[in-house]
Amino acid sequence: MQDYGNRTFDEIDIGASASASRTLTATDVEALALAAGDVEGLHIEGYDPGERLTAQGAAAIAMIAGLLNRRLPGPGTRILLSRIHYSGIINIGDTLTATVTAKAKHKRDHAIEFDCRCVNQAGEVLVDGSLMVGAPTERIQYSNVATPELILRRNDGFAPLFARCKALAPVTCAVVHPCDKASLLGPIEAARMGLIVPVLVGPESKIRSVAKEEGLDLSPYQIVGVEHSHAAAEKAVELARLGHVEALMKGSLHTDELMGAIVPSATGLRTSRRISHVFVIDVPTYPRLLMVTDAAVNIYPDLEVKADICQNAIELAQILGVEVPKVAILSAAETVNPKIPGSIDAAALCKMAERGQIVGGVLDGPLGFDNAISAEAARTKHIVSPVAGQADILLVPDLEAGNMVAKQLQYLAGADAAGIVLGTRVPIVLTSRADNVRARLASTAVLKLVAHARRGKTLPPQH
Repeated sequence: MQDYGNRTFDEIDIGASASASRTLTATDVEALALAAGDVEGLHIEGYDPGERLTAQGAAAIAMIAGLLNRRLPGPGTRILLSRIHYSGIINIGDTLTATVTAKAKHKRDHAIEFDCRCVNQAGEVLVDGSLMVGAPTERIQYSNVATPELILRRNDGFAPLFARCKALAPVTCAVVHPCDKASLLGPIEAARMGLIVPVLVGPESKIRSVAKEEGLDLSPYQIVGVEHSHAAAEKAVELARLGHVEALMKGSLHTDELMGAIVPSATGLRTSRRISHVFVIDVPTYPRLLMVTDAAVNIYPDLEVKADICQNAIELAQILGVEVPKVAILSAAETVNPKIPGSIDAAALCKMAERGQIVGGVLDGPLGFDNAISAEAARTKHIVSPVAGQADILLVPDLEAGNMVAKQLQYLAGADAAGIVLGTRVPIVLTSRADNVRARLASTAVLKLVAHARRGKTLPPQH
Protein backbone atom coordinates (compact mmCIF):
# COMPACT_ATOMS: atom_id res chain seq x y z
CA MET A 1 0.00 0.00 0.00
CA GLN A 2 1.25 3.49 -0.86
CA ASP A 3 0.14 7.06 -0.34
CA TYR A 4 -0.03 9.42 -3.32
CA GLY A 5 -0.33 13.19 -3.32
CA ASN A 6 0.07 15.85 -5.99
CA ARG A 7 1.93 19.11 -6.32
CA THR A 8 -0.10 22.00 -7.68
CA PHE A 9 0.90 24.29 -10.52
CA ASP A 10 2.04 27.01 -8.07
CA GLU A 11 4.13 24.54 -6.03
CA ILE A 12 6.24 23.31 -8.95
CA ASP A 13 9.42 25.25 -9.73
CA ILE A 14 11.38 25.12 -12.97
CA GLY A 15 13.93 22.33 -12.58
CA ALA A 16 11.74 20.16 -10.31
CA SER A 17 12.34 16.53 -11.19
CA ALA A 18 11.16 12.95 -10.48
CA SER A 19 12.58 9.57 -11.48
CA ALA A 20 11.57 5.89 -11.34
CA SER A 21 13.24 2.62 -12.36
CA ARG A 22 11.80 -0.74 -13.37
CA THR A 23 13.16 -3.97 -14.76
CA LEU A 24 11.11 -4.92 -17.81
CA THR A 25 9.49 -8.38 -17.54
CA ALA A 26 7.82 -10.58 -20.12
CA THR A 27 4.50 -9.95 -18.40
CA ASP A 28 4.98 -6.17 -18.76
CA VAL A 29 5.63 -6.55 -22.48
CA GLU A 30 2.77 -8.97 -23.09
CA ALA A 31 0.28 -6.81 -21.17
CA LEU A 32 1.22 -3.70 -23.15
CA ALA A 33 1.16 -5.64 -26.40
CA LEU A 34 -2.33 -6.91 -25.64
CA ALA A 35 -3.51 -3.41 -24.71
CA ALA A 36 -2.10 -2.03 -27.97
CA GLY A 37 -3.30 -4.93 -30.11
CA ASP A 38 0.34 -5.51 -31.13
CA VAL A 39 0.98 -9.20 -30.56
CA GLU A 40 3.33 -10.11 -33.40
CA GLY A 41 6.40 -12.06 -32.29
CA LEU A 42 8.80 -9.46 -33.74
CA HIS A 43 7.47 -6.76 -31.48
CA ILE A 44 7.48 -8.94 -28.40
CA GLU A 45 11.17 -9.81 -28.81
CA GLY A 46 12.65 -6.34 -29.10
CA TYR A 47 12.16 -2.77 -30.26
CA ASP A 48 13.40 -1.93 -33.71
CA PRO A 49 13.67 1.88 -34.11
CA GLY A 50 12.74 1.50 -37.77
CA GLU A 51 9.38 -0.04 -36.86
CA ARG A 52 6.29 1.42 -35.23
CA LEU A 53 6.00 1.92 -31.47
CA THR A 54 6.15 -1.51 -29.82
CA ALA A 55 5.21 -2.85 -26.42
CA GLN A 56 8.76 -2.14 -25.22
CA GLY A 57 8.58 1.47 -26.40
CA ALA A 58 5.17 1.67 -24.77
CA ALA A 59 6.76 0.49 -21.50
CA ALA A 60 9.14 3.46 -21.54
CA ILE A 61 6.44 6.02 -22.30
CA ALA A 62 4.13 4.37 -19.74
CA MET A 63 6.80 4.91 -17.07
CA ILE A 64 7.05 8.59 -18.04
CA ALA A 65 3.27 9.00 -18.03
CA GLY A 66 3.14 7.24 -14.67
CA LEU A 67 5.63 9.70 -13.19
CA LEU A 68 3.57 12.65 -14.39
CA ASN A 69 0.21 11.19 -13.31
CA ARG A 70 1.30 9.83 -9.93
CA ARG A 71 4.36 11.77 -8.80
CA LEU A 72 4.98 15.12 -10.51
CA PRO A 73 2.59 16.88 -10.71
CA GLY A 74 0.62 13.76 -9.64
CA PRO A 75 -3.13 13.08 -9.32
CA GLY A 76 -5.23 15.52 -11.33
CA THR A 77 -2.67 15.88 -14.15
CA ARG A 78 -3.80 15.91 -17.79
CA ILE A 79 -1.38 15.19 -20.63
CA LEU A 80 -2.01 17.78 -23.36
CA LEU A 81 0.76 17.43 -25.94
CA SER A 82 3.57 14.97 -26.67
CA ARG A 83 6.84 15.40 -28.56
CA ILE A 84 8.66 12.11 -27.97
CA HIS A 85 11.51 10.47 -29.91
CA TYR A 86 12.51 6.81 -29.74
CA SER A 87 15.91 5.21 -30.30
CA GLY A 88 17.87 2.09 -29.36
CA ILE A 89 16.60 -1.38 -28.57
CA ILE A 90 14.66 -2.33 -25.44
CA ASN A 91 14.78 -5.96 -24.34
CA ILE A 92 13.06 -7.98 -21.65
CA GLY A 93 15.30 -7.88 -18.57
CA ASP A 94 16.54 -4.33 -19.18
CA THR A 95 16.30 -1.92 -16.26
CA LEU A 96 14.68 1.30 -17.45
CA THR A 97 15.00 4.60 -15.61
CA ALA A 98 12.56 7.36 -16.53
CA THR A 99 13.00 11.01 -15.51
CA VAL A 100 10.76 14.05 -15.94
CA THR A 101 12.00 17.62 -15.32
CA ALA A 102 9.93 20.82 -15.39
CA LYS A 103 11.37 23.27 -17.95
CA ALA A 104 8.61 25.80 -18.64
CA LYS A 105 5.36 27.03 -17.06
CA HIS A 106 2.39 28.71 -18.76
CA LYS A 107 0.17 30.41 -16.22
CA ARG A 108 -2.79 31.01 -18.52
CA ASP A 109 -3.65 27.30 -18.86
CA HIS A 110 -1.82 26.09 -15.75
CA ALA A 111 0.32 24.14 -18.22
CA ILE A 112 3.81 22.84 -17.51
CA GLU A 113 6.27 21.54 -20.10
CA PHE A 114 8.45 18.66 -18.92
CA ASP A 115 11.65 17.32 -20.40
CA CYS A 116 11.26 13.52 -20.49
CA ARG A 117 13.93 10.87 -20.80
CA CYS A 118 14.21 7.11 -20.38
CA VAL A 119 17.56 5.27 -20.34
CA ASN A 120 18.58 1.65 -19.89
CA GLN A 121 21.05 0.17 -17.40
CA ALA A 122 23.95 1.14 -19.67
CA GLY A 123 22.86 4.78 -19.78
CA GLU A 124 21.72 4.54 -23.41
CA VAL A 125 18.91 6.97 -24.21
CA LEU A 126 15.82 5.10 -25.38
CA VAL A 127 13.14 7.78 -25.19
CA ASP A 128 13.53 11.56 -24.97
CA GLY A 129 11.49 14.64 -25.76
CA SER A 130 8.89 16.70 -23.97
CA LEU A 131 5.33 16.47 -22.70
CA MET A 132 2.96 19.35 -21.98
CA VAL A 133 0.57 18.72 -19.10
CA GLY A 134 -2.29 20.53 -17.48
CA ALA A 135 -1.23 20.72 -13.84
CA PRO A 136 -3.71 20.47 -10.96
CA THR A 137 -4.55 23.65 -9.06
CA GLU A 138 -5.85 21.95 -5.89
CA ARG A 139 -4.23 19.42 -3.58
CA ILE A 140 -5.34 15.78 -3.99
CA GLN A 141 -4.26 12.98 -1.64
CA TYR A 142 -4.83 9.20 -1.94
CA SER A 143 -4.00 6.84 0.91
CA ASN A 144 -3.31 3.09 0.99
CA VAL A 145 -3.37 2.66 -2.79
CA ALA A 146 -2.59 -0.94 -3.76
CA THR A 147 -0.43 -1.60 -6.81
CA PRO A 148 -2.11 -4.46 -8.73
CA GLU A 149 -0.18 -7.59 -9.62
CA LEU A 150 -0.92 -8.63 -13.19
CA ILE A 151 -1.42 -12.29 -14.12
CA LEU A 152 -1.84 -13.08 -17.82
CA ARG A 153 -3.74 -16.15 -18.95
CA ARG A 154 -1.31 -17.85 -21.34
CA ASN A 155 -3.58 -20.74 -22.10
CA ASP A 156 -7.30 -21.49 -22.18
CA GLY A 157 -7.73 -24.99 -20.82
CA PHE A 158 -11.49 -24.96 -21.29
CA ALA A 159 -11.39 -24.01 -24.99
CA PRO A 160 -10.57 -27.56 -26.21
CA LEU A 161 -13.47 -28.91 -24.14
CA PHE A 162 -15.93 -26.50 -25.75
CA ALA A 163 -14.49 -27.33 -29.18
CA ARG A 164 -14.99 -31.08 -28.65
CA CYS A 165 -18.54 -30.50 -27.47
CA LYS A 166 -19.50 -28.80 -30.74
CA ALA A 167 -19.31 -32.10 -32.60
CA LEU A 168 -21.57 -33.89 -30.08
CA ALA A 169 -25.34 -33.86 -29.70
CA PRO A 170 -26.64 -32.05 -26.61
CA VAL A 171 -27.30 -34.16 -23.52
CA THR A 172 -30.69 -34.28 -21.82
CA CYS A 173 -30.11 -32.89 -18.33
CA ALA A 174 -32.48 -32.51 -15.39
CA VAL A 175 -31.97 -29.10 -13.79
CA VAL A 176 -33.02 -29.51 -10.18
CA HIS A 177 -35.05 -26.64 -8.69
CA PRO A 178 -33.95 -23.75 -10.99
CA CYS A 179 -35.81 -21.16 -8.96
CA ASP A 180 -33.45 -18.19 -8.97
CA LYS A 181 -31.76 -16.10 -11.65
CA ALA A 182 -28.37 -17.86 -11.70
CA SER A 183 -29.70 -21.41 -11.63
CA LEU A 184 -32.13 -20.74 -14.49
CA LEU A 185 -29.96 -18.53 -16.71
CA GLY A 186 -27.04 -20.99 -16.55
CA PRO A 187 -28.76 -24.00 -18.11
CA ILE A 188 -30.61 -21.81 -20.63
CA GLU A 189 -27.28 -20.39 -21.82
CA ALA A 190 -25.85 -23.92 -21.93
CA ALA A 191 -28.81 -24.96 -24.05
CA ARG A 192 -28.20 -22.06 -26.44
CA MET A 193 -24.61 -23.30 -26.83
CA GLY A 194 -25.85 -26.79 -27.66
CA LEU A 195 -24.41 -28.39 -24.53
CA ILE A 196 -27.64 -29.70 -22.98
CA VAL A 197 -31.37 -30.07 -23.47
CA PRO A 198 -32.60 -28.90 -20.06
CA VAL A 199 -35.52 -30.50 -18.27
CA LEU A 200 -36.55 -28.04 -15.58
CA VAL A 201 -37.65 -29.86 -12.42
CA GLY A 202 -39.23 -27.81 -9.66
CA PRO A 203 -42.28 -25.71 -8.67
CA GLU A 204 -43.54 -24.52 -12.07
CA SER A 205 -44.93 -21.23 -10.77
CA LYS A 206 -41.57 -20.24 -9.27
CA ILE A 207 -39.65 -21.24 -12.40
CA ARG A 208 -42.00 -19.23 -14.63
CA SER A 209 -41.86 -16.25 -12.26
CA VAL A 210 -38.05 -16.12 -12.51
CA ALA A 211 -38.25 -16.53 -16.29
CA LYS A 212 -40.71 -13.63 -16.53
CA GLU A 213 -38.47 -11.37 -14.43
CA GLU A 214 -35.49 -12.17 -16.67
CA GLY A 215 -37.39 -12.03 -19.95
CA LEU A 216 -36.77 -15.70 -20.76
CA ASP A 217 -38.86 -17.76 -23.16
CA LEU A 218 -39.34 -21.22 -21.64
CA SER A 219 -41.48 -22.61 -24.46
CA PRO A 220 -38.62 -24.72 -25.93
CA TYR A 221 -38.01 -26.48 -22.61
CA GLN A 222 -39.84 -29.19 -20.69
CA ILE A 223 -40.93 -28.34 -17.17
CA VAL A 224 -41.62 -31.14 -14.68
CA GLY A 225 -43.66 -29.55 -11.92
CA VAL A 226 -43.25 -30.63 -8.29
CA GLU A 227 -44.14 -28.97 -5.00
CA HIS A 228 -40.75 -28.08 -3.47
CA SER A 229 -36.99 -28.56 -3.64
CA HIS A 230 -36.95 -31.91 -1.85
CA ALA A 231 -39.48 -33.32 -4.29
CA ALA A 232 -37.47 -31.83 -7.17
CA ALA A 233 -34.36 -33.73 -6.08
CA GLU A 234 -36.27 -37.01 -5.82
CA LYS A 235 -38.00 -36.51 -9.18
CA ALA A 236 -34.75 -35.67 -10.97
CA VAL A 237 -33.12 -38.82 -9.59
CA GLU A 238 -36.14 -40.85 -10.69
CA LEU A 239 -35.85 -39.44 -14.23
CA ALA A 240 -32.19 -40.46 -14.30
CA ARG A 241 -32.92 -43.97 -13.02
CA LEU A 242 -35.56 -44.42 -15.72
CA GLY A 243 -33.17 -43.21 -18.42
CA HIS A 244 -35.20 -40.13 -19.29
CA VAL A 245 -32.22 -37.85 -18.60
CA GLU A 246 -28.47 -38.50 -18.91
CA ALA A 247 -27.26 -35.96 -16.36
CA LEU A 248 -28.25 -33.78 -13.40
CA MET A 249 -27.50 -30.15 -12.61
CA LYS A 250 -28.02 -28.57 -9.21
CA GLY A 251 -30.22 -25.49 -9.09
CA SER A 252 -31.19 -23.29 -6.14
CA LEU A 253 -31.32 -25.97 -3.48
CA HIS A 254 -28.73 -27.06 -0.94
CA THR A 255 -26.15 -29.58 -2.07
CA ASP A 256 -27.02 -31.82 0.90
CA GLU A 257 -30.63 -31.92 -0.23
CA LEU A 258 -29.71 -33.07 -3.72
CA MET A 259 -27.10 -35.55 -2.51
CA GLY A 260 -29.64 -36.90 -0.02
CA ALA A 261 -31.73 -38.07 -2.98
CA ILE A 262 -28.73 -39.43 -4.88
CA VAL A 263 -27.04 -41.49 -2.17
CA PRO A 264 -29.70 -44.04 -1.03
CA SER A 265 -28.93 -47.53 -2.33
CA ALA A 266 -32.50 -48.48 -3.21
CA THR A 267 -33.72 -45.28 -4.84
CA GLY A 268 -30.62 -43.21 -5.61
CA LEU A 269 -27.90 -43.19 -8.25
CA ARG A 270 -25.05 -44.97 -6.48
CA THR A 271 -22.88 -47.61 -8.11
CA SER A 272 -20.29 -49.92 -6.58
CA ARG A 273 -17.79 -47.06 -7.00
CA ARG A 274 -17.58 -44.44 -4.27
CA ILE A 275 -19.24 -41.13 -5.17
CA SER A 276 -16.69 -38.32 -5.42
CA HIS A 277 -16.30 -34.81 -6.75
CA VAL A 278 -13.62 -33.41 -9.08
CA PHE A 279 -12.80 -29.75 -9.63
CA VAL A 280 -11.47 -29.20 -13.16
CA ILE A 281 -9.46 -26.00 -12.81
CA ASP A 282 -8.02 -23.70 -15.46
CA VAL A 283 -5.15 -21.87 -13.72
CA PRO A 284 -3.73 -18.96 -15.77
CA THR A 285 -0.15 -19.76 -14.74
CA TYR A 286 -0.32 -23.55 -15.22
CA PRO A 287 0.11 -25.06 -18.70
CA ARG A 288 -2.63 -27.68 -18.43
CA LEU A 289 -5.96 -28.31 -16.74
CA LEU A 290 -5.52 -29.22 -13.08
CA MET A 291 -7.97 -31.51 -11.32
CA VAL A 292 -8.46 -31.41 -7.54
CA THR A 293 -10.29 -34.24 -5.78
CA ASP A 294 -12.17 -34.66 -3.50
CA ALA A 295 -13.09 -31.21 -2.26
CA ALA A 296 -16.87 -31.44 -2.01
CA VAL A 297 -18.27 -34.88 -1.08
CA ASN A 298 -16.00 -37.12 1.04
CA ILE A 299 -14.96 -35.39 4.25
CA TYR A 300 -12.36 -37.77 5.71
CA PRO A 301 -11.87 -40.57 3.15
CA ASP A 302 -10.03 -43.72 4.20
CA LEU A 303 -7.61 -45.61 1.97
CA GLU A 304 -10.31 -47.64 0.20
CA VAL A 305 -12.36 -44.53 -0.52
CA LYS A 306 -9.28 -42.67 -1.77
CA ALA A 307 -8.63 -45.48 -4.24
CA ASP A 308 -12.11 -44.94 -5.72
CA ILE A 309 -11.67 -41.15 -5.70
CA CYS A 310 -8.41 -41.61 -7.59
CA GLN A 311 -9.91 -44.00 -10.14
CA ASN A 312 -12.86 -41.67 -10.76
CA ALA A 313 -10.48 -38.77 -11.43
CA ILE A 314 -8.23 -40.81 -13.73
CA GLU A 315 -11.18 -41.89 -15.84
CA LEU A 316 -12.43 -38.30 -16.03
CA ALA A 317 -9.00 -37.07 -17.14
CA GLN A 318 -8.96 -39.69 -19.89
CA ILE A 319 -12.40 -38.56 -21.07
CA LEU A 320 -11.06 -34.98 -21.18
CA GLY A 321 -8.17 -36.03 -23.38
CA VAL A 322 -5.31 -36.90 -21.00
CA GLU A 323 -4.27 -40.37 -22.13
CA VAL A 324 -2.19 -41.28 -19.06
CA PRO A 325 -2.97 -38.82 -16.25
CA LYS A 326 -0.28 -38.01 -13.68
CA VAL A 327 -1.67 -38.13 -10.15
CA ALA A 328 0.09 -36.29 -7.32
CA ILE A 329 -1.05 -37.55 -3.92
CA LEU A 330 -0.68 -34.53 -1.67
CA SER A 331 0.60 -34.42 1.87
CA ALA A 332 2.41 -31.96 4.12
CA ALA A 333 5.67 -33.86 3.61
CA GLU A 334 7.45 -35.61 0.75
CA THR A 335 8.45 -38.57 2.89
CA VAL A 336 6.29 -41.17 4.62
CA ASN A 337 5.73 -40.11 8.22
CA PRO A 338 3.72 -42.32 10.60
CA LYS A 339 2.49 -39.18 12.35
CA ILE A 340 0.93 -37.90 9.11
CA PRO A 341 -1.78 -40.39 8.03
CA GLY A 342 -2.07 -38.83 4.60
CA SER A 343 1.54 -39.65 3.80
CA ILE A 344 0.95 -43.32 4.67
CA ASP A 345 -2.17 -43.42 2.47
CA ALA A 346 -0.17 -41.85 -0.36
CA ALA A 347 2.46 -44.56 -0.23
CA ALA A 348 -0.22 -47.27 -0.08
CA LEU A 349 -2.07 -45.84 -3.07
CA CYS A 350 1.14 -45.90 -5.11
CA LYS A 351 1.63 -49.57 -4.21
CA MET A 352 -1.99 -50.29 -5.12
CA ALA A 353 -1.36 -48.77 -8.54
CA GLU A 354 1.73 -50.97 -8.95
CA ARG A 355 -0.41 -54.04 -8.24
CA GLY A 356 -3.17 -53.04 -10.65
CA GLN A 357 -5.73 -51.99 -8.06
CA ILE A 358 -5.76 -48.48 -9.56
CA VAL A 359 -5.32 -48.35 -13.33
CA GLY A 360 -4.85 -45.87 -16.14
CA GLY A 361 -2.65 -43.29 -14.45
CA VAL A 362 0.82 -42.66 -13.06
CA LEU A 363 0.76 -42.09 -9.29
CA ASP A 364 3.35 -40.60 -6.96
CA GLY A 365 3.22 -39.47 -3.38
CA PRO A 366 3.42 -38.23 -0.82
CA LEU A 367 4.18 -34.93 -2.57
CA GLY A 368 3.87 -31.38 -1.31
CA PHE A 369 1.76 -28.99 -3.36
CA ASP A 370 4.87 -27.14 -4.51
CA ASN A 371 6.56 -30.29 -5.80
CA ALA A 372 3.39 -31.47 -7.53
CA ILE A 373 3.11 -28.39 -9.74
CA SER A 374 6.66 -27.00 -9.87
CA ALA A 375 9.50 -28.95 -11.46
CA GLU A 376 11.92 -26.36 -10.08
CA ALA A 377 10.68 -26.95 -6.52
CA ALA A 378 11.06 -30.71 -7.00
CA ARG A 379 14.63 -30.30 -8.32
CA THR A 380 15.54 -28.06 -5.39
CA LYS A 381 14.40 -30.79 -2.98
CA HIS A 382 16.11 -33.51 -5.06
CA ILE A 383 12.82 -35.27 -5.78
CA VAL A 384 12.99 -37.56 -8.79
CA SER A 385 9.44 -38.30 -9.91
CA PRO A 386 7.46 -38.90 -13.13
CA VAL A 387 4.68 -36.74 -11.65
CA ALA A 388 6.40 -33.85 -9.87
CA GLY A 389 6.05 -30.56 -11.70
CA GLN A 390 3.55 -31.91 -14.23
CA ALA A 391 0.60 -33.21 -12.25
CA ASP A 392 -2.77 -33.49 -13.96
CA ILE A 393 -4.60 -34.55 -10.79
CA LEU A 394 -4.10 -33.46 -7.19
CA LEU A 395 -5.48 -36.09 -4.82
CA VAL A 396 -5.93 -34.32 -1.49
CA PRO A 397 -5.91 -35.96 1.98
CA ASP A 398 -9.37 -34.69 2.98
CA LEU A 399 -12.19 -32.40 1.98
CA GLU A 400 -10.95 -29.41 4.00
CA ALA A 401 -7.55 -29.47 2.33
CA GLY A 402 -9.08 -29.88 -1.12
CA ASN A 403 -11.59 -27.10 -0.60
CA MET A 404 -8.81 -24.73 0.47
CA VAL A 405 -6.57 -25.66 -2.46
CA ALA A 406 -9.35 -25.17 -5.01
CA LYS A 407 -10.57 -21.87 -3.59
CA GLN A 408 -7.05 -20.46 -3.20
CA LEU A 409 -6.42 -21.17 -6.87
CA GLN A 410 -9.66 -19.40 -7.76
CA TYR A 411 -9.35 -16.34 -5.56
CA LEU A 412 -5.57 -15.84 -5.42
CA ALA A 413 -4.44 -17.17 -8.81
CA GLY A 414 -7.42 -16.08 -10.93
CA ALA A 415 -8.39 -19.64 -11.83
CA ASP A 416 -11.78 -20.76 -13.11
CA ALA A 417 -13.11 -24.02 -11.70
CA ALA A 418 -15.59 -26.38 -13.29
CA GLY A 419 -16.81 -29.29 -11.20
CA ILE A 420 -18.55 -32.64 -11.52
CA VAL A 421 -19.73 -35.52 -9.34
CA LEU A 422 -18.65 -39.01 -10.43
CA GLY A 423 -19.22 -42.55 -9.20
CA THR A 424 -22.93 -42.14 -9.92
CA ARG A 425 -25.08 -43.59 -12.68
CA VAL A 426 -25.16 -40.21 -14.42
CA PRO A 427 -22.76 -37.24 -14.16
CA ILE A 428 -23.90 -34.47 -11.84
CA VAL A 429 -22.92 -30.80 -11.78
CA LEU A 430 -23.03 -29.01 -8.43
CA THR A 431 -23.15 -25.34 -9.37
CA SER A 432 -22.33 -22.59 -6.89
CA ARG A 433 -23.79 -19.10 -6.67
CA ALA A 434 -20.20 -17.82 -6.78
CA ASP A 435 -19.46 -19.50 -10.13
CA ASN A 436 -18.96 -17.15 -13.06
CA VAL A 437 -20.54 -17.83 -16.46
CA ARG A 438 -17.34 -19.38 -17.86
CA ALA A 439 -17.08 -21.85 -14.98
CA ARG A 440 -20.77 -22.81 -15.22
CA LEU A 441 -20.51 -23.49 -18.94
CA ALA A 442 -17.24 -25.40 -18.48
CA SER A 443 -18.91 -27.62 -15.87
CA THR A 444 -21.69 -28.31 -18.37
CA ALA A 445 -19.15 -29.09 -21.10
CA VAL A 446 -17.45 -31.61 -18.80
CA LEU A 447 -20.86 -33.11 -17.99
CA LYS A 448 -21.61 -33.46 -21.71
CA LEU A 449 -18.29 -35.18 -22.48
CA VAL A 450 -18.75 -37.61 -19.58
CA ALA A 451 -22.32 -38.44 -20.61
CA HIS A 452 -21.25 -39.14 -24.20
CA ALA A 453 -18.33 -41.28 -23.03
CA ARG A 454 -20.75 -43.41 -21.01
CA ARG A 455 -23.10 -44.07 -23.88
CA GLY A 456 -22.84 -47.72 -24.80
CA LYS A 457 -20.56 -48.50 -21.87
CA THR A 458 -21.48 -50.85 -19.06
CA LEU A 459 -21.66 -48.91 -15.80
CA PRO A 460 -20.39 -50.33 -12.52
CA PRO A 461 -23.15 -52.35 -10.82
CA GLN A 462 -25.55 -50.45 -8.59
CA HIS A 463 -24.48 -50.43 -4.96
